[in-house]
Amino acid sequence: MVLGSWSFVLRPSRVPGRPWSLALCAHQGPRTKDGPWTKAQGPRTFPGQQGFTFIEILVVSTIILILASAIMPLARVTATRQREMELRRDLREIRTAIDKFKDAATAMQISPLDLKPDGEGYPADLDILVEGVTANNDQTGRKLKFLRRVPVDPMTHSTEWGMRSYQDEADATRWGGQNVYDVYTKFDGTALDGSKYKDW
Repeated sequence: MVLGSWSFVLRPSRVPGRPWSLALCAHQGPRTKDGPWTKAQGPRTFPGQQGFTFIEILVVSTIILILASAIMPLARVTATRQREMELRRDLREIRTAIDKFKDAATAMQISPLDLKPDGEGYPADLDILVEGVTANNDQTGRKLKFLRRVPVDPMTHSTEWGMRSYQDEADATRWGGQNVYDVYTKFDGTALDGSKYKDW
């Protein structure tokens, strides 16, 4: 049994230009099978309460649509900018690891058995940066590692990066296979600044 409940009623408005108004109706008594309530008071309206015209509803809906259409492109640009920041960070991380490998090879800190004859002191692939190489003149078998993991390309969602060897041209799109001198993303797209991601 429910007592003293309230409900809203849509009724004709007395205000010119506003065909409908919303009224608050107070109900007393229990529910019955013949209707929602056995007793009901007349509809009450709050001071200053008025209905909405179709034009007002249409204007509000239009404003909401305009705001939504402005927010969506902004959200896409923000997401793209975030991926670009991740791409720059990952490229810098891999290139730093390659340079450290080269420095270690030049300083003869890496066993010659782990260096390719035509490698120019650069790693044979990206996996060797993670797996590590044997330290030179170290009987303990200590490994020198330069990466914790190969980063995932935020554009392709893959660990497969484009690679260039020391012998390749600076803009080569096919890897010569001698060593890994540089890396780039395989994603064929244009950045927000108009440059190509592959040229980063």
